[in-house]
Amino acid sequence: MKKRTFLTGLLATTAMTGTAVWAAEWDGPTTGPTAAEGKSIVVVAGDLKNGGILGVTEGVEEAAAKIGWDVRVLDGAGSIQGRTGAIGQALALQPDGIIINGFDAVEQQAALEGVVAANIPMVAWHSGPKIGCDAPGGIFANVSTDAMTVSEVAAEWALEDGGQDIGVVIFTDSTYQIAIDKADRLKETVEAAGGTVLEYVDTPIADTSSRMGPLTTSLLQKYGESWTHALAINDLYFDFMGPSLAAAGLSPDKGPHAGSAGDGSEAAFQRIRSGGYQSVTVAEPLNLQGWQLVDELNRAVQGEACSGYVTSPALVTAEGLEKLGDSNSFDPDIPYRESYAEIWGK
Repeated sequence: MKKRTFLTGLLATTAMTGTAVWAAEWDGPTTGPTAAEGKSIVVVAGDLKNGGILGVTEGVEEAAAKIGWDVRVLDGAGSIQGRTGAIGQALALQPDGIIINGFDAVEQQAALEGVVAANIPMVAWHSGPKIGCDAPGGIFANVSTDAMTVSEVAAEWALEDGGQDIGVVIFTDSTYQIAIDKADRLKETVEAAGGTVLEYVDTPIADTSSRMGPLTTSLLQKYGESWTHALAINDLYFDFMGPSLAAAGLSPDKGPHAGSAGDGSEAAFQRIRSGGYQSVTVAEPLNLQGWQLVDELNRAVQGEACSGYVTSPALVTAEGLEKLGDSNSFDPDIPYRESYAEIWGK
């Protein structure tokens, strides 16, 4: 297992060295086109109940206010039909650009072909396994951390926390290819180090509120104390696990210990901070990524090249949150707002 250093409970892995630091200086783009004036954009959100999607949306709104663009947010409300309808509504608005936020481009291939045919530039957050420039589906840039690194960090935390004798249940959602890939990497990393994956649970993120309670009770009955750790591809799974664990008489420190391979939602931070039924999350800098989406879209609408920037994730623990004060979001202390504003001439 690759050894990583957990610095003050926050881990960021640089692409070049693998060392665990958050750069004090801006490591993103420093050049690019100045702001295109008077643009209107639409954010098509996969499901605003998802903390990661919501955090990115808020970052987009903040950045759009700085660059001087109008922004409209449409909520796909967690269903395939809802996302299809939201894309159709976005097309009808005839915006200058569209942001696909938090769902698989393959799922909406037919609808997105309509966006491409209308020559409306698209950028995306978590639209598929290919990160960066020229993502599939006519997407100019797919903004994300390296999803495989996120999974490896979460799995390695579980192994360091419990040793090789851990018994892990992994939660994923096969609606999304990226979720399958992340879960597969979780499984591979645990098993390669000698840990046991007890079960690989495929259950929709959109249905966690109704499914996770009964699932948790069933898994406890099936595996008992051999279930030591729960790993999921999103924090939302753990929003609804705690009551069933409490009903079974399990305190948060008695397990199963929960860790998420993304995205660092506010609710997850609160659970970790308060000693609730989640130990860690591998967080993405959601607000920063919202600013990056606006910058990439500014490049796209002016026919410039995508920046190719990939942000780093951070392992968030209770120790790290103590050092962050009252914040319930991972917003790295690097001057990304100032740097993007300088590029835009704002």
